[in-house]
Amino acid sequence: MIAFVSGQVAALAPDTAVIEVGGVGMAVQCAPNTLAALRVGRPARLSTSLVVREDSLTLYGFADDDERQVFELLQTVSGVGPRLAQTMLAVHSPDALRAAVSAGDEKALTAVPGIGKKGAQRLLLELKDRLGAPLGGTPAATGAPAAASWREQLHAALLGLGYAARDADEAVAAVTPQAEAAAEPNVGALLRSALQSLNRTR
Repeated sequence: MIAFVSGQVAALAPDTAVIEVGGVGMAVQCAPNTLAALRVGRPARLSTSLVVREDSLTLYGFADDDERQVFELLQTVSGVGPRLAQTMLAVHSPDALRAAVSAGDEKALTAVPGIGKKGAQRLLLELKDRLGAPLGGTPAATGAPAAASWREQLHAALLGLGYAARDADEAVAAVTPQAEAAAEPNVGALLRSALQSLNRTR
């Protein structure tokens, strides 16, 4: 298993970072809030989980080991694959997921695209005694997002999650007051708010 990759960021796409490791470009699938902290040409360290399928090897990347561990635990629930697990971590932090599960909060789980009422109930049942209590504290950021480009980052992130351009535009508009009120907009937090606003309008 590849536990982490560390090196210079060679390229970024809406759902992928390419990290140069020993002269080799490692393509790592990342949630938008993880990608938002990376910069091309800057060093980065991502915790990783390798998902092996008959026809593919996919490396998923995370801001820290806690995110990776929760990602792997989520996949032990029937019906949850790596893509859905990563989407859950794009909408909720690991501690927010722990809080939702410990409180039996179906609404928080159904805010994740791809999770309906039955899926939320299954997650609550299967994770109840396994996810643990919230750890508290704020994970260290791997870099501060550039304030001037939060709109572009957020829009690209929503498109990467499968939303239509029109829906992404509306979600960006919905969180603009929140972003403008912050000295340095946090794209991860804005993404969670944007996804919640999209969920309310479904």
